[in-house]
Amino acid sequence: MRTKLWLAGLSIAILAVSGCALPRGAALQSEIVKQSDNDEAKLFAVYPVTQEFLPRYADWPKTGKVRNYAWISKQKGPIGRVLLPGDSINIAIWDSDENSLLTAPEQRIAQLQVAKVSTNGTIFLPYVGSVRVSGLTERVAREKIQESFLAVSPSAQVQITTEPGSRHSVDLVSGVNNPGSFPLLERDMTVLSAIASGGGARESFENPHVRLLRGNKTYAISLDKLFKSPSLDTTLRHQDKLLVVEDESYFLTIGASGREEIITFPHSNVNALEAVSLMGGLSDGRANPEGLLILREYGRKAVRTDGIAGPENSRVVFTLDLTSADGLFSAKNFTLNPKDVVYATESPVNNARTIFSLIGSVFGVANQVSN
Repeated sequence: MRTKLWLAGLSIAILAVSGCALPRGAALQSEIVKQSDNDEAKLFAVYPVTQEFLPRYADWPKTGKVRNYAWISKQKGPIGRVLLPGDSINIAIWDSDENSLLTAPEQRIAQLQVAKVSTNGTIFLPYVGSVRVSGLTERVAREKIQESFLAVSPSAQVQITTEPGSRHSVDLVSGVNNPGSFPLLERDMTVLSAIASGGGARESFENPHVRLLRGNKTYAISLDKLFKSPSLDTTLRHQDKLLVVEDESYFLTIGASGREEIITFPHSNVNALEAVSLMGGLSDGRANPEGLLILREYGRKAVRTDGIAGPENSRVVFTLDLTSADGLFSAKNFTLNPKDVVYATESPVNNARTIFSLIGSVFGVANQVSN
């Protein structure tokens, strides 16, 4: 009787396991990649991330960026202050000619009224007319003004002092602790100097980027890269605008991982091993360390039939084996692209454990009934 009950319990366990799908938090690696072998479907391409694969992958186009901006290397500022509309010029003329039109008898210095640079870049000089000075340094402007007065008095010598107008400034628009307009007092004022004047970037930004608006063009670079490369700390020009913004790059993590959410890039380049750390590692007892997947979509123009300069399909699955030395080193050198999906697949051992647990439970019930 006891044997019959035991066999009946075993039969019930087998039927229960075979008749229903076991609940799981993620798919198996084999379930995801099995369709890649179907030549008719060609739904996606699969590439194991190994030392042999990495050199080929390095030439593949980047994906996920909203827009790629260029940047300007550091350049020397102008030799002197450049005059702009709105600047004021104080002009003193030294003239030793007794019949000078510029000075009174026994007067050797003529102090002219303050001349303000007009919107069209000129100033008005008595006996001379309009003279264009906008865009000139103080030294060149003085020489040009003196040359203009030589027709009036050959012995005239000109001395000028200038006061900058509102256009001699840079604007820290946002992303700093103290935004505002700051005078461009130094000819070699750089991006980092301006950000420091604004109280630095906001501490809440994980991966701040700097955007420089100059005329009709926009340039961008990560603040971290700017710190590490002084040659990129470009010199500012008048009316430049600076914004410090948080990088919008992110990757999505799902499956048998510690976190299932959208994770912002903490810095510009994140490798696969860093991604595993950021997502809280792999779930103990559930995840398959041989089956970490990275899902990515490329544009149609990036697809190559040979799979050398680009993927063979716009949809790509990269597989990583974190149980081997080659897999670990390769994962460290495999860079994630923004909007990648990092998928931690379920371990097949977990299914076996579930089955044994179910059978063990049934056996326990059968033993209790038998007893």
